[in-house]
Amino acid sequence: MNANIILDYLSGLENHNNREWYHANKEQLKKANQEFEDLIQALLLEIGRTDSSVLHNAPKDLTFKLVRDTRFSADKTPYNPSFRACISSKGKLPIPVGYYIFIKPNGSSFLGGGLFADMFKDATTMIRDHIVENGEDWRRIITDPTFKKHFTVKGNTLKNVPRGYDKEHPQSEYLKNKSWYLEYTLTDEQITDDRFVHLAAEIFEAMQPFNAFLNRALEKFEMPKHP
Repeated sequence: MNANIILDYLSGLENHNNREWYHANKEQLKKANQEFEDLIQALLLEIGRTDSSVLHNAPKDLTFKLVRDTRFSADKTPYNPSFRACISSKGKLPIPVGYYIFIKPNGSSFLGGGLFADMFKDATTMIRDHIVENGEDWRRIITDPTFKKHFTVKGNTLKNVPRGYDKEHPQSEYLKNKSWYLEYTLTDEQITDDRFVHLAAEIFEAMQPFNAFLNRALEKFEMPKHP
């Protein structure tokens, strides 16, 4: 894998975020896409050593398009100058939670895990209830030395503990969350390093107890069906 091809293409797209440049550089995009899919395939195999639930996935099914939906956005630039993929037992669906990779030049890249989406109210309730019922397990996961070395729990939050939950619960701060996710920031140098796949797999392995806790909470969650 040559990550420089990925970063070079994204740098060009970021500096020339218009349809003319995009269409004039389709061959460069094709090469960058192939490098990214090769990266995802290598990651699948490495993650699969400790989480075999992801091994059935095909890399091309886990990636997201560069084209942006600008209909409801003040930012009308047509492309998102980043390569993104979500790896879980059910592909790139947000639930069950899995592993997320976001590559964008100039130190904007990161590895992620957990639940980023907060529009699924049922999922939020399920996780809150699971934290209430399994507060000691949650505490043990987020205070583990390996976890604390790499992560802090992030997510959109309420100002107060929501109605119906105990404000004095030992994990009350996390009951305010509407989403619960992790981010491990990456430099361009880390991404282009020959050992990057090993590093990423190591970071994703450190996320596994956190992801597993959330997925136990979400076992009965069903994605909304579009009419």
